[in-house]
Formats: sequence, structure tokens, C-alpha cells
Amino acid sequence: MSSEAYIQYRGILLPLLAHSRESLEYAEKFSVEDSDVFAVTYPKSAASLSAHLRGAMSSEEKYTLYCGLMLPKETHSAESLKFAQDFAFEDQDVIGVVYPKSGTIWMQEILPLVLNGGDPTPVQTIPNWDRVPWLEEKRLALVVDKMESPRGLVTHFPYYLMPPSFHTSKAKVIYVMRNPKDIVVSSYYFHKMAEFLDKPGTFDEFMEKFLEGKVLFGKWTDHVKSWRSTDLGDRIMYITYEEMVQDLPAALRRISDFLGRNLSEEAIQKIAEHCSFATMKRNSMSNFSLVPKVYMNSDTSPFLRKGIVGDWKNHFSPEQLARFSSVIRKELEGENFSLPWSLD
Repeated sequence: MSSEAYIQYRGILLPLLAHSRESLEYAEKFSVEDSDVFAVTYPKSAASLSAHLRGAMSSEEKYTLYCGLMLPKETHSAESLKFAQDFAFEDQDVIGVVYPKSGTIWMQEILPLVLNGGDPTPVQTIPNWDRVPWLEEKRLALVVDKMESPRGLVTHFPYYLMPPSFHTSKAKVIYVMRNPKDIVVSSYYFHKMAEFLDKPGTFDEFMEKFLEGKVLFGKWTDHVKSWRSTDLGDRIMYITYEEMVQDLPAALRRISDFLGRNLSEEAIQKIAEHCSFATMKRNSMSNFSLVPKVYMNSDTSPFLRKGIVGDWKNHFSPEQLARFSSVIRKELEGENFSLPWSLD
């Protein structure tokens, strides 16, 4: 066993993949509340107990409301959200903005490869949540000082929640859109396997929650409208999940040119290979297999499930499709942009 993969803490060996000096210092300073419940186990002793306790938690215990949006407490806190608002963007920063289940993990793979000229070292040695952290999540505060410029980040924030420094910087944005019908399907399966979220119920029930905005980060239509109506000019690039599935090398060329990298065709092909669904599904730094099953139960559904376009056709009934399309059309009436997919 390589000593480089572990850290010593008070004489105890801990894996670096899940622990850091900063996280242990944070644990020491953690403020325990009277209503907290701890599941204390020796490794591999009672993981199912933690999952059971999570399953017994109410929605109020699992989620925090932030500016009217539902966020999971497992990955967000008042401190992480304040850190996001105080975050100092630099001109060289690049942030992938993605509504949940629209291609976030893909951006966490693509950005370091493009920014580093195709060097695969980061994607092979650093978990995606540390190499391209979420702006709003707890991990950012623990890793930000180790990030080298140009920094890659991702966020699920709508435009109006971006911090003040973002607006005064020249940081670039890649906004990824995905057919909302496929988003619903992907999110449905994610809620099945994520133990820190409410179970989705039936597909019909979950679709209604999605349309009402009673899901992570609110309504998809609100998110899209907020980012399609910005005045960021040449600071923002729009791309779709479907474009990347159809022709990943072409999408990578667009991203490379947008970021001023002008990568060679050889580098583009190498990056495309590293960012293929099959490669990412095998990469433990990208497929979330490092996350304990008490948080994400891959036996229920793999985190990287299919990565295809059009899986909604296997789930929507004609009645559900009519209802879904009607609501989305109505909420986008009067907008000065059109969707790149048919809602029918």
C-alpha cells in the first residue's frame, strides 16, 4: 500500500481520497447541535445503519432553502454558501454552469484537460469534486488554495446568485444545456441512488415535482432564462449536451477556441478519448465509485448511468409528454431564444 495515498492523524491512518488536513481541522471545529444524530461505526461494520438513518430523515433535515432554492445539506452549508458569495473570481477563471444532471461531470473532465493542453494527470489522480470543485459546495473552501491558475470551477447557481467578484472579473462561462426531458429521467435515477436526497416516488410524481420546481436548484426554465438573458457578451459560450454526444471532438474544438487554447488536432482527439463515457465510467476519479454507498448506492443505480440522448422516450407516456411539453412551452413564452430540441 502506497504511503502517498494516506495521511496520519493522531496515529490513525486515513485515506487521502476522503480526508485532508483542512477537513480534519474543520471536524475539530465543527459545531455540534443538540438535535444532531451521529452514526459511529468502525469501517465496514454498519454502513447500512447510516443509510437507514438517512432514510428516516425528513425533507427539512435533508435540505436547506437558499434564496428559495432547495439544496442538499450533505454538500452545502451556510458556511459554504457564504464562501461562494465572498469568493474572489480571477480573470483567468473558467466556470462551467450546468443545471443539475445536464453534464456537470463532463465539464469537470473537459475543463482540466483543455486548460492543461490534454495532460491527463489531473483527471487520473484527483477526484473530480476537487479538481474542478462546485462554487457553492463545501469542498471548495478546502481545496481552493491548492488550485493553480487558470482555475476551473462548476456551479448549479442561476445567474442572479453569482457573487459580486464574478461580475467585475473577466472570468469565462461555458453554459451547458440539455433536453429537459432527459434531465428528468437522469435526475429520477439519481434520486433513487443518492441516500442524502428524498426518494423520487413514481416517475409521474417526480416529473410533477420537476415542473413545479420542487427539485434541486429550482425550475429548469428559470435557470435557463437567467443565463440566456445575461449581458456577458463574449465571456459566455453556450453548448448543448446533445452536441457533445453527437460530435465530442467538434465540441472540444469550440471550447478550446473559446478559451484561447487553440489545441492541436492530436490534443483534441486525446481529450475526446479521455472524456468518452466509457473511459469516464472506468475512471475511479470521475465515476463517484470513491463515494461510500451510504451516500450514493451504486447497487441501486450507477452514477454514470447511460450518457445518451433520448432516454426519455423509454419513460414518458403520451400523456406525460403532452403535460410536460405544455408546461415548458408556457414558461418560455416571450423569451428571445429558442430551444435546440423539439419538446414533442
